[in-house]
Amino acid sequence: MEDVIAIEDFAKLDLRAGKIVNAQKVPGKDKLLVMQVDIGAETRTVVAGIAQEVSPEEIIGKKVVLVANLENKSISGSVL
Repeated sequence: MEDVIAIEDFAKLDLRAGKIVNAQKVPGKDKLLVMQVDIGAETRTVVAGIAQEVSPEEIIGKKVVLVANLENKSISGSVL
């Protein structure tokens, strides 16, 4: 296997379960949804390239797992 990680790398991940409480398409981006995910102690803003597969209305209320310690990235020059 080429794309394997060591157990030490996996241990660095902060995986959390959450519930999508709001979702909307990103203006001007066909593939992106911006979602608010309730992970218990806080609500996180998450962007995913899934807008062509699922509508915002369909995904609200769904449960997801996210990587809570993933570094922030900007889209079109601004952090969401």
